[in-house]
Amino acid sequence: MRLDAVSKRYGRRGWVLRDVHADLAPGATVAFTGGNGSGKSTLLRILAGVSRPTGGTVTGRPAVVGYVPDRFAPEGRLSARAYLTHMGRIRGLRTAEAEARAARLLDRLALVGGADAQLRTLSKGNAQKVALAQALLVPPGLLVLDEPWSGLDASAHGVLAEIMTEVADAGGAVVFTDHREAVTRAHASRTYAVEAGRVRPAAPRPARLALTEAVLTHPDDGRTPDPLDWPTLPGVHSTAEEGAGLGTRVRVERAHADALLRTALDHGWSVASLTRDPASDAGAADSRIRGGRA
Repeated sequence: MRLDAVSKRYGRRGWVLRDVHADLAPGATVAFTGGNGSGKSTLLRILAGVSRPTGGTVTGRPAVVGYVPDRFAPEGRLSARAYLTHMGRIRGLRTAEAEARAARLLDRLALVGGADAQLRTLSKGNAQKVALAQALLVPPGLLVLDEPWSGLDASAHGVLAEIMTEVADAGGAVVFTDHREAVTRAHASRTYAVEAGRVRPAAPRPARLALTEAVLTHPDDGRTPDPLDWPTLPGVHSTAEEGAGLGTRVRVERAHADALLRTALDHGWSVASLTRDPASDAGAADSRIRGGRA
């Protein structure tokens, strides 16, 4: 997929995007970074095909596009299951196939309240899970995600990262925006910077980053630690729930590991294990600390 000299303006107002050139190869995961008002969301709407450019061309868009907008606030009495089944039917699925696909996606994303929860009752994070599910009902050749981690719980962060990898491994292109440099470095094979409507390739990420993997748990004395939004902490690359109360696994840049551990301990968490990630630092010995406790 290719953007050639793409520009966008609304009415007679100034240009939101100007002379954008970008390539999206099959299997690529591309990040667009930039501040609020830089034009990122407009660019993603053009990529997804829900907005037309004022000038320039977009070629090679895949037939199936999954799009998760920056704001998904569904209203009405439809349940998540009914909404997704309806969306699946619109996309050509049979009713039974759409229902089964919706159920699998909602189960994987752990929708709070289950598939029969009404859309209007959902929190921001759970509405985001439904938005992700509707984008994946039919395997997309292009998956467009506008601030996809916003509002998601830690376990869903890990699932989203898995989904992005699966789409790319199947030959689809993945495009996303996020304001955190650590996240774009962790997930993007290519990054573009968006500033005042102009787009330029960002500096390539390092070939290898030194990471530390920490497993953080509730303390043995029964105290409940303060909830932390792990993915928003500096240097965090990925998180995953261990399940059955076994803790949260956090991969963090080594330069930020001490600060992460201080934050966790200050909020009542225990450190079950701390491992140097050998995949990110082949020359380092694998070291492990177990049983640390707040």
